[in-house]
Amino acid sequence: MKKQLLLCLAIASFLSNSGFAQKAKIASADKKYNSYAYIDAIQTYERLANKGYQSVEMFEKLGNAYYFNSDFEKAAQSYEKLYQLQPELAPEYYYRYAQSLKASGKEKEAATILAKFESKSSEDSRSRRLRNNSDYLEDIKANVGIYTIENAGINSKYSDYGSAIVDNKLIFTSARDTGGVGQRKHAWTGEHFTNLYAAGVNGELIPSNPIRYDANINSKFHEATPVFTKDGNTMYFTRNNYLDGKKGKDANKVTLLKIYKATLVNNRWTNVTELPFNSNNFSTAHPALSPDEQTLYFASDRPGTIGQSDLYKVAINSNGTFGEPVNLGTEINTEGRETFPFVTKDNQLYFASDGHPGLGGLDIFTSKINNDGSFSEVENDGAEVNSPKDDFGYYRDSEINKGFFSSNRDGGLGSDDIYRFTSKDKCKQILKGIVTDSATGEALAGVQMVLLNKQYKVIAETTTDASGYYTFDVNCRKTYHVRANKKDYTSKETKLKIAEVTGETKLDIQLESTICRVALGDDLGKCFGIKMIYFDLDKSNIRKEAALDLAKILDVLMQNPTMKLDIRSHTDCRQTAKYNLALSDRRAKATIAWLVSKGIESSRLTGRGYGESQLINDCGCEPTNASNCTEEQHQMNRRSEFIITAL
Repeated sequence: MKKQLLLCLAIASFLSNSGFAQKAKIASADKKYNSYAYIDAIQTYERLANKGYQSVEMFEKLGNAYYFNSDFEKAAQSYEKLYQLQPELAPEYYYRYAQSLKASGKEKEAATILAKFESKSSEDSRSRRLRNNSDYLEDIKANVGIYTIENAGINSKYSDYGSAIVDNKLIFTSARDTGGVGQRKHAWTGEHFTNLYAAGVNGELIPSNPIRYDANINSKFHEATPVFTKDGNTMYFTRNNYLDGKKGKDANKVTLLKIYKATLVNNRWTNVTELPFNSNNFSTAHPALSPDEQTLYFASDRPGTIGQSDLYKVAINSNGTFGEPVNLGTEINTEGRETFPFVTKDNQLYFASDGHPGLGGLDIFTSKINNDGSFSEVENDGAEVNSPKDDFGYYRDSEINKGFFSSNRDGGLGSDDIYRFTSKDKCKQILKGIVTDSATGEALAGVQMVLLNKQYKVIAETTTDASGYYTFDVNCRKTYHVRANKKDYTSKETKLKIAEVTGETKLDIQLESTICRVALGDDLGKCFGIKMIYFDLDKSNIRKEAALDLAKILDVLMQNPTMKLDIRSHTDCRQTAKYNLALSDRRAKATIAWLVSKGIESSRLTGRGYGESQLINDCGCEPTNASNCTEEQHQMNRRSEFIITAL
């Protein structure tokens, strides 16, 4: 059945090109396109590899072809052979080899290869991120001018932090003393336990007149970081493990943090309950809601945490119950602290971290939450909201680009202060281009386009439209890799750095077809980039390098039993014309003899040497046997041709 299907496809190919053949007769009198052969270079490489032929280039192409098509087992096999031939590889090949091994279930082998990619230093992801982002300070400081920042005007000499908006009020956390001489202080900080406070805000989010928030929420222990549903009737907030007058402790008798839920009834917060995924034995804190209010994000040091504290998410079911907490993974979490999440209306996650490369202490970072729940590349939010101290508690109204963050940076009133900001739109770029066939210039539709960051992590994917066009939203100043992949074409990956101003970056890509179309009179060697068959100086013995190229020709002849070739050997002008003619003729005959020895009938092969009689440039040496041409110019004349005389 397979052979019948291939035969039908071959007939269809012939019929669809017969009209083009007639036009070609008119356009070029010296070429006759009576029929065509289609040579799949990748399949040829596969067959050569199976016969034991080896080269770095061959296994690079095979490995990439398999990898880009997600055939990871075959990719791993090809990269293994590449690695055996050349242990010192470009970084991306270590990465692809490791990923292919991992996808094939070979975790141990993958880890060994990945260590080579990541270098021999610590496997701590923080070190790895620093190594992979050696220019991170330049990126951070490049964002200067985006934010206008001022003190929020509601700070005290104590700790003030965290921001949430509800009912035209800014709700924040404060350790200020407004409760009289009997108010408790926290032994660790020497400050009063924090309570929630409220300050009215206008349409520009300018706060004023802070007062103590609802007494049913504030207790004698810490309350902090509330988040509210859009209708204002449900609040999630952080509190020490304390409910209904009872204090919970872990095995070390420490009262940890939990997230609680409260309901607004008659303008009073009631029904305070702890969430079911809390525990006495670890902390759960700093809740944040997704725009659709179906997901709750939070920080925790629960079992399974990667670092000192990680960010998690949990589904909020329609009946009010909760799913199982899910770690946000290594794209977000590090061995350090990730905490204080916030999600904007346009699904942008902001959080504080000391594990990602920053300016010092906690910095504010951001990552886009994709439609499938994955995260885009984490970015430092810049040198204005971040400082060498702790910066955290970010809140932004994405419709008016105004908001708040908290910091203990120099120049504040207390240990932590709240700052108000207005932000400009960040520098934005669109990466766009057209993908074409390198030989015909034809636009290629349906090309799989993959955008990767400089650590070769996939950021986005798309396909070219009917006109061959693609677009990606990218960030200014960032370095990316763009990969184009299409069946019957050699995949191509291009590295580029995006400009530092808002606008468009154009990247047109040309793909080489692996299906080489040849006709009578064409040079079969061009399908494989064979410019010459190498021989030792003044000799006609087939060298190892020549055998690999001849094996490609051999495979095509075996796959196309009616094809005939005229093998032509040419030299440059150096040496005498008589000597060159004899040498090239011996080489042509040696090439024919090699193919015949491998099973090709001699009747299918003709050939001769032309010496220097068919130079393709003005690099002749006669009659003095001297020339002023460069070595590159002479090289153009030293060539081997495999001219198709029958199909």
